[in-house]
Amino acid sequence: QPSRPLLRDRLGPGGRRLRGRPPGLIILHADGLHRFAEALGCPFHDAELLALAVTHRSWCAEHAGHESNERLEFLGDAVLGLVVTNHIYETFDDMPEGELAKVRASVVSAAALAEIGAEIGLGEVLRLGKGEDASGGRTKPSILADAVEAVIGATYLDQGWFGVFVSLAFLLVLLLLAFTHPRGVRRAVALFLIG
Repeated sequence: QPSRPLLRDRLGPGGRRLRGRPPGLIILHADGLHRFAEALGCPFHDAELLALAVTHRSWCAEHAGHESNERLEFLGDAVLGLVVTNHIYETFDDMPEGELAKVRASVVSAAALAEIGAEIGLGEVLRLGKGEDASGGRTKPSILADAVEAVIGATYLDQGWFGVFVSLAFLLVLLLLAFTHPRGVRRAVALFLIG
């Protein structure tokens, strides 16, 4: 099993909980999160990380003492950038640096990530505040894009680099297909599924 990243606040005394996070973060929708992780093909060892990844700050405002997914989003952005950069570097071996940068920017754009989030059903498992939920937060592109990055960050913490590369292979293929096919992610999913 690949080694997990060592972070100062990752391990607390006598356990694996993130410091500052109250126990029992997974409330009510554990089954939905489990089905979501299975559908992605990346079962989590630490289900609380996945629950944290789908926890929007609006939910935290209504539930004092809980952490939002913003730090995982920050981490996931960096992880996604490296994974995508590595992949396009190897895939487009004759493309100059300027063109590689354009491909990367298109693939990791908020719009592309939001489409992916919608396609994989991420909006259905988001933990949102009542007001954000009522105003259509589950389909807001900015919230979906941020949550995709948070899930990637959680995958990295849970499974390490190897797990990220394996678990995100499908997502990466969808992002690259969406970039190369102007009809977007739905067309890319269809092309991926039919070969």
